[in-house]
Amino acid sequence: MNIDTIVNEQFRGKSFRELADAPLSALRGIGEQQANALADTLGVKTIGDLASLQAVSFAVAIKALAGSEMQSSKDKAEETLLDDAVEMTFPASDPISVDAGITRIEVPPEMVDAGRDHQNARSIEETSTIRDCPPAEKR
Repeated sequence: MNIDTIVNEQFRGKSFRELADAPLSALRGIGEQQANALADTLGVKTIGDLASLQAVSFAVAIKALAGSEMQSSKDKAEETLLDDAVEMTFPASDPISVDAGITRIEVPPEMVDAGRDHQNARSIEETSTIRDCPPAEKR
């Protein structure tokens, strides 16, 4: 990261030691009003003061560790169920799911045998109570 992209123009090219001693307003996005509010409420006046706050250190640590934390077994199970539900709701034979950009579709719709998809169409026809309707192959 180019440090000059996160400090205001007058502080570009300064060393890290100089920046640590610089006022909070040296940081891009912090104006004099915000710097004064932080000084009044937290007692910090420099970038170094802000970085030294124990609460800031805790927050940075939690944020860093949250990204590498493993999913709980409950979260994994819920995600698996959701994935399965999406696959059942938007099967590969459904052109709308293709247009919607569902990424789990592995077979293009034109290649799917609709009689063998998850809806089990043949089995439904065989067990249907409507007997006067011919099977799909004879229609």
